[in-house]
Parts: sequence; C-alpha cells; structure tokens
Amino acid sequence: MNFKIPVYQPSLCGNEKKYVNDCLDSSWISSKGKYICDFENTFSKYIGIENAASCCNGTVAIHLALMALGIGPGDEVIVPTLTYIASVNAIVYTGATPVFVDSLIDTWQMNPDDVLRKITVNTKAIMVVHLYGHACDMGSLVSIAKKNNIFIIEDCAEAIGSRYKDIHVGTFGDISTFSFYGNKTITTGEGGMVVTNDETLYQRVLNFKGQGLAKHRQYWHDIIGYNYRMTNIQAAIGLAQLEQLQSFLQKKKNIVAQYKKAFEGTSIKFHESKKDITHSYWMFSILVPKAEQREPLREYLEIAGIETRPLFYPVHTMPMYSSKYQRYIVAEDLAWRGINLPSYPDLTETQILYIIDKIMKFINENS
Repeated sequence: MNFKIPVYQPSLCGNEKKYVNDCLDSSWISSKGKYICDFENTFSKYIGIENAASCCNGTVAIHLALMALGIGPGDEVIVPTLTYIASVNAIVYTGATPVFVDSLIDTWQMNPDDVLRKITVNTKAIMVVHLYGHACDMGSLVSIAKKNNIFIIEDCAEAIGSRYKDIHVGTFGDISTFSFYGNKTITTGEGGMVVTNDETLYQRVLNFKGQGLAKHRQYWHDIIGYNYRMTNIQAAIGLAQLEQLQSFLQKKKNIVAQYKKAFEGTSIKFHESKKDITHSYWMFSILVPKAEQREPLREYLEIAGIETRPLFYPVHTMPMYSSKYQRYIVAEDLAWRGINLPSYPDLTETQILYIIDKIMKFINENS
C-alpha cells in the first residue's frame, strides 16, 4: 500500500539539484570530480578525523575496512547479533568468522562483558555497531581492545551526529564506516564512507576501492582490487545533505521529544539516551510490553496508513548463521518487542500526534 506516513524518507530541500546539475553541465558524473573531494573533506572535518574515503555503499565500506586491516580466513571478528545483516556478511566476505555477542538491556548496544568472554587467540577485531544512533560504551571497548591487542572497527551506518563523551563516533576505532543509503540521516541515494586517522590504512582503502590501481604508475595494478568508488553525482548530493545535517538532527530531536512526552508513564518503553551519549536517533524505536503485541500493533498502524519497521532480527537466528544453537537473551527480547516509528526530519507535528493517538488507542484497547 502507499503509506500516508512512511517510516522514513529523505529531505532533499537544499543544494542537491544545484550541485547535481553542475555535475551534468560539467560532464563529471562518474568517480572523478570536485564533489568527491569536497564531500570527503567536509565529512572528515565534521566528525574530527584525518582521512575519509568515499565508496558506493555502506556494506562495501565495512568490507574495505576489514580488508585494510588484513582480516581473512582463520580470523575471528566479534560483532553484536542485534545489528543489520551487512555488518556480519562483510566479515564473511573476507573469509573470517563472525563471533556474536549479546546486547545491554538499557542502551541496546553490544555488551562489553560478553565481548571480553568471547575473545580467543583467533580474535582479530571487535566490530562496534552504534545501533539506531546510540553510541556504544567506547571507554570499555577501547580498553578491552588495547589490553588484548586487537583492532576496533566502528560501524557507524546509523550514527552520524552521535557522540560519546562529546567525541563523534567513528573516531575511536582503528577504522570506521558510515552509510548514506536513502533512509539514513544524510543520504547520497546509495553511498558509504571509510574513515581513519591511520595513513597506511587510508592508503590501503584507496588501493582496494579503486581496482587495485598503483599510486605512482598509470594503469598498473599491484593488488586484486574492487570497483567500490562513489560517483561525483552521489558526492554532490552528499555535500548538499551535509550542509543541512545540523538542521536534520535538530528536527529529529524535536520529534523525539514529542514521542517521549507522549509515552512517559505508559507501558511503552523507548530507546533512551544514556549519560555521556549524544543520541542522533536515526530511528525512534519503542518496545511494546509483550512480544505478541508487536505484529498486531504494526498491522493496526498499517491499516491507519502508518508504516513501521521491526527492530533488526538477531543475526544468529538467520538460516545461514544458525547452524548451531545459540541464545542471546537480551538481543532476542529487544528484537521481538521492538518497533521503529516514523522519524524523518520533515515529519509534521500533526503526523506525530496522529501516530501517537493510534498507538495509545491500541495499547489501551489491548492492555
């Protein structure tokens, strides 16, 4: 059906058309052009990091980060089971083994204690996923990584604008990634970014993403690389979006405040921001009291023209990752009870009140 209120839609009200038309007029439409550098440089300055390399989507950004670190067969990478499938699939692309950890009940992020329990002699890296825009406990995770001499990869696909102790996520790890898919806080349609303060890792990313082309010899390829580059048109859209980021984040903050006020004191729980965390609220997510209420509520809202999404299903429950029996109690509980509500920047107050009204009617009728 065509939803009256989609769960997400991009806001394209800035310089997107102007910059894209400039690409068309200049004929620079592929993976070279001024917007590539402008977008990368502006992005790196915004999050506070030395190097940023654009790529064609967030999944390949993770793949590039793993390859730059030299992760491959025989290596283990610790990753939360409560995440989007791309975080885990990219590990498998390299031939490495994903090792799942559970979540924390209060923040929904990966549990540092479980991370510590899962480290073995084969552990090469921890993949930190800042789920739904709430930062992980980077103090504990960085300490664990340093003590055990393992890498940290930050998957920040959902977390542009998120901060831990006022430092932007993506700057704590050895290497980090972002996504700019159409439903992200800023979008390039499809697109991603790999960031790092390590010059060697940065150069490795550039080499891998550009078909393995040698830096100082034209049309000479010194590794088996990939065509993972972003186009100038994508970067043009991204730059225009980045110019509006603070406005997007403020609008989301206002939307979240209205949702929270409505749900306080009710049986609906929401993804709260914890101390020392700036939550960017990529999605505003709630938990219904009982798992069996989740789908009836979503169906009720769908009939009312309101699109929702379930929280991510724990990856260990997917067929290709469930060959052995595993239980992750917190992640499973969150996943079965969680719903993502509409929270895009252009959502109006009238629409928010309509969504809240429908949810409260359902809860009151089914309590």
